[in-house]
Amino acid sequence: MWRVRAALVVGFLTSLSLPGCSPDPTGKDCSDFSYTSCEECLENIDCLWCFVEERCMKYPVEFIIPPSSICPLHEARWAVCWVNFESLIIAMSIVGGLILLPLVCCCCYCCCKFKLCCCQKKSHCPDEEEVRLARQQEERRQRNEQRKSDRSARYDEIRKKYGLIQNSEPTFRRFENE
Repeated sequence: MWRVRAALVVGFLTSLSLPGCSPDPTGKDCSDFSYTSCEECLENIDCLWCFVEERCMKYPVEFIIPPSSICPLHEARWAVCWVNFESLIIAMSIVGGLILLPLVCCCCYCCCKFKLCCCQKKSHCPDEEEVRLARQQEERRQRNEQRKSDRSARYDEIRKKYGLIQNSEPTFRRFENE
């Protein structure tokens, strides 16, 4: 599967029309430019130049990066003579990292801000909604306590009135005949 992807990537890159790097209009094969110069070889975008053997060869489309058995990376050139594959890989990795890192950070920030993460743990600082709900719950609890104490005071007054409280003296007494 990865070979198909690699062939598609290389096919796309070869279809690009870079200035000075168009396919050879004369129809010559890449090996015809061996032992010439890098610039002449790379005029055809399908070609790969190897400085070790001063050889021009067709780019191996079955690989994204040409294997070292064909040509060492620090000696291989494609499209331009002044950039080797080793430098190209390092530069593209850095550029890719610089592009992907802010994207990942932005996605994480947006997920955490809008609580889209399903694996997110409770944060240490509550947000406005949690604070509002906690305040409302505390107010309800206080009102409930106040009603409970008022009800208890009313019941105590009634008990006291009818002498049902053991600790207090009843407000009325039975008249006894003496």
